[in-house]
Amino acid sequence: MTPAGVTIQHPDKLFIGGAWVAATSGAEIELINPFSEEVVGRVAHASNADMDKAVDAAREAFDHGPWPRLSPKERMAKLMQFCDELEKRVPELATAWTAQIGGLATAAGPMHGGAVAGLRGIAALGESFEWTSQRKGQLVDTVVMAREPVGVVAAIAPWNGPFAIMANKVFYALIAGCTVIMKPSPETPLEAYIIAECAEACGMPAGTVNLVPSDREAADHLIHSTKLDKITFTGSSAAGKHIASVAGGNMTRATFELGGKSAAIIRDDFPTEAVAQILGNTITVMSGQVCAMLSRAIVPKARHDELAEAIAGVMKGVKIGDPNDPETQLGPVAMKRQLDRIEMYIEEGRKTADLVTGGNRPSHMNKGYFIEPTLFANVDNSSRIAQEEIFGPVLCLIPAEDEEDMIRIANDSEYGLNGSVFTNDAQAAYDIARQVRTGVVGQNGMRMEWTAPFGGFKSSGIGREGGEEGLWGYLETKTILTDASVTV
Repeated sequence: MTPAGVTIQHPDKLFIGGAWVAATSGAEIELINPFSEEVVGRVAHASNADMDKAVDAAREAFDHGPWPRLSPKERMAKLMQFCDELEKRVPELATAWTAQIGGLATAAGPMHGGAVAGLRGIAALGESFEWTSQRKGQLVDTVVMAREPVGVVAAIAPWNGPFAIMANKVFYALIAGCTVIMKPSPETPLEAYIIAECAEACGMPAGTVNLVPSDREAADHLIHSTKLDKITFTGSSAAGKHIASVAGGNMTRATFELGGKSAAIIRDDFPTEAVAQILGNTITVMSGQVCAMLSRAIVPKARHDELAEAIAGVMKGVKIGDPNDPETQLGPVAMKRQLDRIEMYIEEGRKTADLVTGGNRPSHMNKGYFIEPTLFANVDNSSRIAQEEIFGPVLCLIPAEDEEDMIRIANDSEYGLNGSVFTNDAQAAYDIARQVRTGVVGQNGMRMEWTAPFGGFKSSGIGREGGEEGLWGYLETKTILTDASVTV
């Protein structure tokens, strides 16, 4: 069973070793549409035994299969064919996203089409990346450095951006010469099924790409496998810390893109209405369920009240409704437990800050996991709503004494994923950005650039995804010392 408009050939099976096989448990994962609250799909549920089979298949494909032994240019050519297959499935990917998490249909097509274009950029690293290099040494004649695949990769993706995040991990792994096991979120497995079908359609070698949807128990079994060479995980910081402890015990390489509580620093030269339009509309993107979301706005104390009023005005005008309606600006959050979590934080916020607007379920929606865009003002940066990731359309307005105080408040967080400086002065944006302990800082909004590295400081992660730098975590560097220059 799959949502209307999404055709999966074998939703009741797993993809292991190049074949569609039944899950040993016989269990299924139900997919709930957050707008209708109805079951819209079912897929196979991998067990611990299935995880072991997938790891063994990927291990065999890496140790003895053709993929790691192809040249980077040969891998690139095959991955471009892979992209051609994915390109055909963009409408289905868009439909699946809206059906599973309530993402706006107006954003779904461009988002997934753009993601496939980004994959072509990753594949192109097969030609542009410096896979080998050599130089003269001090103690030997020639030092050769070869970048080789790290090995078998477990790729674990979250539910908010399931296609782009999983596909990026898969493509970086594959262009490096690795083999990969996809473990999608149980809420959004359909995108990984489409990736697996496209891998099969373009003729990827058996065992190179594997698919095992599961819950946490089987996923935990997967990460404990000593046959893995690398784990790449995107998700919560709490889960990331657990996986890091397991990976560390096995010396399994790992990269993590985790949570955030990103700050927007508002300088005095940036007009109030422009701030309100950007922040009031940004917080509704994917219903606020974005790790890089600008969820803390740090503002000059003298402008606090006027900014609160302006941002609230924008939020009150947001149209909430059916994610398939082209006029909808804010759809549901992804699941009931996420709605419960957001409402818990809103209740916490009422105790310590001023609720300016929102905070309730919309009165005109009698079903679906909806919450109004919510603004808290006069927020203490030490409070829970300022320190903990809410992952919903909730914005905290924090007053500051001056620019130095803004930077201090921005850095007073366990997270360091994203940030922004609202100013018309690009040099000022740069100078402030250099003082904020976060992996990305954009001028005047939640800016993204797929060709640039993305990742966090502190509890927001380890390593980078995106750009050439995103490939580094899938490679080992081998140093070869020779008595003369060689052909590489």
